[in-house]
Amino acid sequence: MAEIVQQRIEDRIPELEQLERVGLFTKKEVKTIIKRVTALEYKLHRLIVNKEDFIGYIQYEINILELIKKRRAHIHYQFKKEDIEFPIIQRINGIFRRATNKWKDDVQLWLSHIAFCKKWATKGQISKVFSTMLAIHSDKPALWIMAAKSELEDRNSSESARHLFLRALRFHPDSKKVYQEYFRMELLHCEKLRIQKAQLEKAEMDLGEYEFSPEILAGKLAEVVYKDATGKIKDAEFIISLLNIAAIFNFTKELQDFVLQDLQTNYTQDSSTWDFMAKRELKAPGAGEELQTAQGRASDIQRREERCCQVYEEGIKSLNTEPMWTCYVAFCFERLKRKTNVHELKEKRQKRLLEVLQRAHDASLLKENYYKNWLQILLSLGDAEGAASVAMTATQHYSQSVSMWSLSLQTLMQLESGDISKLFQDALTHVNPKESLPLWQLQFQWSTANQSPEETEAIIKRGLLSAVPAVAMEMKERYLDWSYSSGGYKKVRKTFTSLQEIRPLSKAFFTRMIQIEKEQEMPKINNLRDYYERALQEFGTTDDDLWLQYIQEELGPLGQPENCAKIHWRAMKFLEGESVERFVSKYTLLQTGHL
Repeated sequence: MAEIVQQRIEDRIPELEQLERVGLFTKKEVKTIIKRVTALEYKLHRLIVNKEDFIGYIQYEINILELIKKRRAHIHYQFKKEDIEFPIIQRINGIFRRATNKWKDDVQLWLSHIAFCKKWATKGQISKVFSTMLAIHSDKPALWIMAAKSELEDRNSSESARHLFLRALRFHPDSKKVYQEYFRMELLHCEKLRIQKAQLEKAEMDLGEYEFSPEILAGKLAEVVYKDATGKIKDAEFIISLLNIAAIFNFTKELQDFVLQDLQTNYTQDSSTWDFMAKRELKAPGAGEELQTAQGRASDIQRREERCCQVYEEGIKSLNTEPMWTCYVAFCFERLKRKTNVHELKEKRQKRLLEVLQRAHDASLLKENYYKNWLQILLSLGDAEGAASVAMTATQHYSQSVSMWSLSLQTLMQLESGDISKLFQDALTHVNPKESLPLWQLQFQWSTANQSPEETEAIIKRGLLSAVPAVAMEMKERYLDWSYSSGGYKKVRKTFTSLQEIRPLSKAFFTRMIQIEKEQEMPKINNLRDYYERALQEFGTTDDDLWLQYIQEELGPLGQPENCAKIHWRAMKFLEGESVERFVSKYTLLQTGHL
């Protein structure tokens, strides 16, 4: 090992001598570099090597390169690069290769090597690195795309990029992203050729030796990619994504028309097609003179939106599904959110949205999340009767949805409409008990504000009997708070005593009772100890904070500090796993006054 390290150090001597000779580094700095590099080399030749050692060595070499670059600029010396930088760059590439050979699965390591090659002008290495990486990580489409883009952008080789995309499609024949980027690459290649031809024609040069195929200039290669892609991937959104890519380029009208025709012919059973076609109407040309005034612009926008709605209506006739209605409703919401100073346009948008929401609701095809927006609009308009009606019927359509029940009940509570108590019972009957906690919380809040204490207590007791631990524990905590606020300390003590043996129990149940005890004018330490002891019976094996709080209580004005040692001994005995280490650390901080 020592011989190999010594050989590698000796190989560096010519470049280090050159650095010293030209004045970029001093003799002392060169000695420091040799010492540091020797240590780094020994790390790479140990029996068990770490990835971090390779990364550290690479970073050190890159730092030297950066420093050389800065010092060259400072002293205006730009010679001998092949004797100084080139060996360092070659060495870094070698270390990267050794690292990636050992940790082949680390994609980030490969990408770091590629980033280095790009930055330090060794682009000839990039293709080799990508080739080696793709042989190992051929299952990752993003890497194939990255490699192809590198060939196109860094090496200006559309032929190599095309070859890589074709290889990628052999591994990923159904990858939408690969096809999208391949399609884009062919259009970029076509655009580059058109620019070259235009420049040659402008310079009045003879085009005889240059071959510009009319088919390629017209984007026929991209059309071939499109046909191949759509033959394998039958998806309207994918077609639309290709159409949007084609629309970026100003020479693709014929290609866009072809794609649009395909979309309208073969994908009318997909709501995305109708949504796309409808929104295209917004981009239609304006009426000219009318657009000079605010009223004219508003009229033009209104006409465009009406044309959009006509397309949506056609879509609804042929495709009466939830996704189709969702697209229509989403469009109406998006238009309503747009700011306008024209009152008539805003009213028209609002009226249209309410009509579409009602029709989708009547067809039982309105998505759950839109009911909230609908209720907000109705309440803002002051339509209490309409909001109450929607709230009631929404729960019928989504009777098992907790969020829908919560929203509807909150609306009805706000409007003081309907038999709320019965509705809560209906809600808890229909929803999954494991998800019912928000409804219990909402019912408790409503009951405390609107019902008698007896009725509220009855609700709490029903919650205590729940088979769902989260509900039972939550209601116990609320029962304590409610007892304290309605009946004072004696009642809350009685409530706590009746519940302390009934599982499930939560830590918050005990800590709340401890807090209540401390709020009294004359808190009793024996009661506090009792609460802590009961809590530790339940959580003493895992909760180190509870033991520390108990110790702090004994160190306080009410406690007896001599009890702390006994509590500490018990904590060390009862705590398990990592809780012991955390307890020891925190207890040490407590003793030194840092906690």
